Amino acid sequence: MKQKRRMLLSLGAASLASGALNLGGGLPLARAQGRPLTFCSWGGALSELEKTTMLEPFAKMKKIDIAYASPTNYAKIKAMVESGTPEWDLVDVGGRFIDQGKDMLETLDMSLIPNAKALDPGWVTSRGIFTSTGATVMAWNTKAFPADKGPTSWKDFWDVKAFPGPRGLYKQLYYNYEAALLAAGTPRNQIYPVTDDKMKLVFEKLREIKPAVKVWWTAGAQPPQLLSSGELALCSAWTGRILAVMKENAPVAMTYADGVAWGNAWVVLKGSPHAKLAMEAINYAISEEAQMRLLDAGTYGPALTSAAAKATPAQQKILVTAPENVRRMLIINEEQAAQYSAKYDAEWNRFQLA
Repeated sequence: MKQKRRMLLSLGAASLASGALNLGGGLPLARAQGRPLTFCSWGGALSELEKTTMLEPFAKMKKIDIAYASPTNYAKIKAMVESGTPEWDLVDVGGRFIDQGKDMLETLDMSLIPNAKALDPGWVTSRGIFTSTGATVMAWNTKAFPADKGPTSWKDFWDVKAFPGPRGLYKQLYYNYEAALLAAGTPRNQIYPVTDDKMKLVFEKLREIKPAVKVWWTAGAQPPQLLSSGELALCSAWTGRILAVMKENAPVAMTYADGVAWGNAWVVLKGSPHAKLAMEAINYAISEEAQMRLLDAGTYGPALTSAAAKATPAQQKILVTAPENVRRMLIINEEQAAQYSAKYDAEWNRFQLA
């Protein structure tokens, strides 16, 4: 994971708008402010995992209520912060948003998050901390291809003759940039930095596969649903969502080979009346106690190395950070992803509409 650690963002400092945790009589701020601490995530398996392994135990320990919302929506975050009255306090975001949305986020008070010292520095930034790990991978319907006969590279995914059938890809350029270059045979260590020549190749590859792409998905729940129903034969997907339906014996399989690994980052919205409490929640989420629960859940893996090291051989098979898995994957460079997402947004929109 050293590559990931080097590539994650190093953000500058900004002022912290903090509040006292308790008001008169010891009443928790989360109740005194008229609404509880509110956490927003992407929904589905990830939201449920964060709720049961991290937030419910934290709420019990602090004797508070926590409200939950989904899915994470960056436009809504912007509108809420600009209004000065954010409805969400603690939010799970993609790593690139830490940079893109830095003006909307509180700078973390690390004195409230001492557990961050136990994380590899690459998982810690001044405005967000990664609490779990996942990946964007290739998944397929096992009636279209047996579980052990699916694609093992994005080059395979692009091969509509060897692997016929309708496909699905993410609606944003995010992940597709990496997948297209890998499909073109670009070595993993040459995916970044982003250049105009590489982006030209990305669009060439995406135009090549576009006729076979029947769905450009926008929510993590779509790939497992579309694959389970047989509407799609192959689709890019988030590991946690696929592992969740595989537990239910859905006709779906996936591979970590050529996957794009990433982390789930927790941030605190600027102007949150519960900023201090939200940071304490982050601290609990990255404690070994909470991180160990991720192993048993078997969907998204821990960010804490000491927790991952205690995984059983069976658990290692589905951990993104397990050596056998991560060696076959590209670790996304969130800083570069933020840059290409912004710089080529107009061209991407034109491509989608063409």
